[in-house]
Amino acid sequence: MEHKNVSSRSTSQKALRVNLDEKKYGTIVEIGAGQEVARQFFLAGAAAGTIAKTMSAYDMKFSDAIYGVQNDGRYVSKSRVKAMMQQELDLVVERVSEVRSRSSRYFAYAATVAAKSFGRQNECHAWCGIRIQMYPGAEPSNIKVHVRMHDDNAEAQQQALGVLGVNLIYAAYYYFENPKMIIDSLTDSIKPGRIEIDSIEFIGPYFEDIDNRAINLHLIRSWKTRAIMFRPDGSICVPADMLYKKNVLTIRGSFRPVTNLNLDMIEQGKKAFFEQQGVDEKNTVVIAEISLNDAKGNDIHAPEEDLVQRVQLLNALGYNVMISDYTRYFKLREYFRQYTKMEIGIVVGMINLKQIFDEDSYRGVEGGILEGFGKLFPDNTRLFIYPELNAEGELRDFSHMKVQEHLRFLYRHLLENDFLTGIDTSNKSLFKIYSREVLKQLKAGRGKWEKDVPQLVAEQIVEHGFFGFKKKRR
Repeated sequence: MEHKNVSSRSTSQKALRVNLDEKKYGTIVEIGAGQEVARQFFLAGAAAGTIAKTMSAYDMKFSDAIYGVQNDGRYVSKSRVKAMMQQELDLVVERVSEVRSRSSRYFAYAATVAAKSFGRQNECHAWCGIRIQMYPGAEPSNIKVHVRMHDDNAEAQQQALGVLGVNLIYAAYYYFENPKMIIDSLTDSIKPGRIEIDSIEFIGPYFEDIDNRAINLHLIRSWKTRAIMFRPDGSICVPADMLYKKNVLTIRGSFRPVTNLNLDMIEQGKKAFFEQQGVDEKNTVVIAEISLNDAKGNDIHAPEEDLVQRVQLLNALGYNVMISDYTRYFKLREYFRQYTKMEIGIVVGMINLKQIFDEDSYRGVEGGILEGFGKLFPDNTRLFIYPELNAEGELRDFSHMKVQEHLRFLYRHLLENDFLTGIDTSNKSLFKIYSREVLKQLKAGRGKWEKDVPQLVAEQIVEHGFFGFKKKRR
């Protein structure tokens, strides 16, 4: 991932600019990874004009006593960083607002961190946030980010978070009118690959016009992460929270819009997946995945508004949604395997299976198709394959697929080891549904396309005018 600095200022220059502005004043509290953000401001000089207090509370009982016990019971969590930010800003305003200039704009920066532990393979991540007044006396606004650290030692992770914290405080003050610039600037002066930002949230009076679903997509396009996940209620979810100790069933599609054929593939895939030993509704997460790339890895430049509409319709049907920039299925499996060691199922159509056996799909992969298959099927991963109709209108499943002669033993290996599982269709007439045709028809207004999508989807398209749906004037 290539990060280009948004600002020409170094970390220390950013910290100094904030320090020299007597109107900016606040608190920095950091739990779990030293006081690296505060240290950056002190090293820059003139910090007495900016920092009212710095604090760390490593002991859990101390942390609970100061910020309260959070409902999720976790110490590195969104709810805890929110409680930290809120309490610290309230204290700053309460204690110094009467004695400082009325033009002051107060802030509270907070971070709760699980850095690399000695001798342990723990998840290294942090919730960081700033609660800030955008103008004197304003109701505060919040920016919260979730960060994964990839350095292999705690010292390096702490250093990276120190720079990130300065970037966030600086951006909140100087880029608040441009949320995408805030996101772009978060990795200033941090080398690529050291951190990943997989969730950001803007809340408050100055960010009322921001759709957090759309703005999170910019994390992918600015190379801060490879994927963003949405729960059925539309909220952004940290992947580790959704996938930890879960079986995963996923289906890739454009879902523009989601059709009855898409729905049948998902539900038939679920039925087959739940027949696997130890897999059931309670321990499984089902995810509809949308790639930002075409089959050759080129960005299709889908507008954020269009993607959000697809997410909203899938959410309305009760599905989790993931948007990624992955092209190959083995990369998708690799992504899920970071978070769970349990079963992974991928629902595909026959056209997708043919693509997987197309050696041209592996250009740029050093080991070619063998490396691709080795990374797709190494452990507890299966493909669930939906049938197709042939030219005569007959159903054909994956066992009828013809592969090139030199690949036939590879195909047989997958068959004999149950890496491929066929699934049924509930109705042959579903094969007559094409998303592109539905899309074309709905732009002309209401019509027979409504029978090709779930009723709830048709209602939302009509109500909200999604995908260019033409509402008739009364």
